[in-house]
Amino acid sequence: MEILSTNAALKAVIMDVAEVAGHIWVKGWGERNGGNITVRLTEFATPEWASMPALSDPIAIGCELPHLKGHYFYAKGTQKRMRDLARDPMANGSVIRICDDCAHYEIIADSAVMPTSELPSHLMVQNYLLESGSRYKATLHTHPIQLVAMSHLPHFKDSETMTHTLWSMIPETLAFAPLGIGWVPYEVPGSLELAKATLAKIHDYDVAMWEKHGVFAVGQDIMDAFDQVDVLNKAADIYMCARNMDGEPEGLTDKDMKDVQDIFHLPTSRPC
Repeated sequence: MEILSTNAALKAVIMDVAEVAGHIWVKGWGERNGGNITVRLTEFATPEWASMPALSDPIAIGCELPHLKGHYFYAKGTQKRMRDLARDPMANGSVIRICDDCAHYEIIADSAVMPTSELPSHLMVQNYLLESGSRYKATLHTHPIQLVAMSHLPHFKDSETMTHTLWSMIPETLAFAPLGIGWVPYEVPGSLELAKATLAKIHDYDVAMWEKHGVFAVGQDIMDAFDQVDVLNKAADIYMCARNMDGEPEGLTDKDMKDVQDIFHLPTSRPC
């Protein structure tokens, strides 16, 4: 069964995933199989999804996530490339169903493409988003070059310093990423330790900076998550261009940034 063939709304969401994957590849953020995407699909599920035969044995998540019971997700496949996902998302990812024990999942469509090794990070965050009543449904992990480069510099190794520097580069960064970026010290990729550290930051930030690795973002949809990473990385690029020209950039003043926050009534916590 091709799960998109009779569900236009679901197909539109998966095509957005494919578009974002293409943007990531073109920007150079998704080398080889780098990066991951997970989107909650439960609102598009039909009653038949619950009885669809599994294409895999139950696969352990690594922890129990009680708020995911009965939910469905699209997940990029492990070892799959963003450039290929952009061309054919269902051959390079799969739809998964969370098992009743909330500690395992099964692949149900379209083929048995094993999800990303970093799925625990994505699902732990999705569990928190559901628990908190958030309307956010998408999680994105990618390797934006300039942000990763900044994470190698010792004086940016905290959320406040990195956020302040990025906000000060261009007003749009503050306007479109008003919660800033949360610092996550290096952990082994795909580990539960990384998942837990990411979750701690996503309580307060829409984007987490994985030291010397990449970023993890959440959004109401996958375009929203991508846009936040894009504006933050643009600010990092401006910072590095200025540094290459003539030392430390001046940046917007604290008053300049406060004016932007006040005039545009920017949120200081996740609005939904």
